[in-house]
Amino acid sequence: MTASRRYEILLPLRFNDGQAIPPEVIGETLLELRRQFGAVSWETQIIRGLWQHDEQVYRDNPMRVGIDVADLPENRTFFQQFKERLKQRFNQIDIGVTTHPIDVV
Repeated sequence: MTASRRYEILLPLRFNDGQAIPPEVIGETLLELRRQFGAVSWETQIIRGLWQHDEQVYRDNPMRVGIDVADLPENRTFFQQFKERLKQRFNQIDIGVTTHPIDVV
């Protein structure tokens, strides 16, 4: 059995200038993940965040997106490339993507 890994993305709901990200952009992102891996999960509770880049402080309320996949190099490569696409799609300086091994029962 192949080991599993969870990738979590903090997907912004606002552009860095404070304007709301259109729902179609978020939908496109979720659909891309579902097409790639067959499933996607996301949370709708409020996550509040502050972060600083240079002298500018940014405020965001991202949604958490989670994908459980086989722990394979090609999946890691996908998420590294996906993060770069997301930064462009959401016009962000950075997007939080974390990963950790999981034990699926």
